[in-house]
Amino acid sequence: MFVLVEMVDTVRTTPWQFDRKLNDSIAEELNKKLANKVVYNVGLCICLYDITKLEDSYIFPGDGASHTKVHFRYVVFHPFLDEILMGKIKGCSQEGVHVSLGFFDDIVIPPESLQQPAKFDETEQVWVWEYETDEGAHDLYMDVGEDIRFRIVDETFIDTSPTGPSSSEASTSTTATEETQRKEAPYTLVVSENVRFGELLVTSPIASTHLPS
Repeated sequence: MFVLVEMVDTVRTTPWQFDRKLNDSIAEELNKKLANKVVYNVGLCICLYDITKLEDSYIFPGDGASHTKVHFRYVVFHPFLDEILMGKIKGCSQEGVHVSLGFFDDIVIPPESLQQPAKFDETEQVWVWEYETDEGAHDLYMDVGEDIRFRIVDETFIDTSPTGPSSSEASTSTTATEETQRKEAPYTLVVSENVRFGELLVTSPIASTHLPS
């Protein structure tokens, strides 16, 4: 579920941090930049693991800060295919069953991917699996707080970095379009439930960030 990823970035250290140890300042800046961000084709960054190498620092004309090329390892959430994870049911709606992994909650089991036959109880606001037994159908409620296992079957990364519109596009853009762009998830996991409830769609709402090349 969590992996160590080797990364390289150039970190800017402001003059008022010069009295601190360089490693401490750089570690703080890296966590500010990357923690809880999705890096394209890498995964959801959690925290800095260690700094493996610091190259020479430079101060450029007109900028009193130092710029240091840093080699480091970062803890990243990036489950491998066929990995089995466990979450908890957070709630139900017409859109499906909502599941949480604890550190992000945008996990949805679409209705068509639930174990069939399934129905949505409008009164209780809960999905129900009508499980067939020798004595007839038995309703199994997908209640809030129940554990659920699922298996990773696919993943999708979307580059959600902001792009500057042309002048003509800017004049015709609408609020609805902007809302749609903001809600687009940069990292999506397609998973299959391991025991009962069918396929799930797992998304992370965290904004996308790219390291400089």
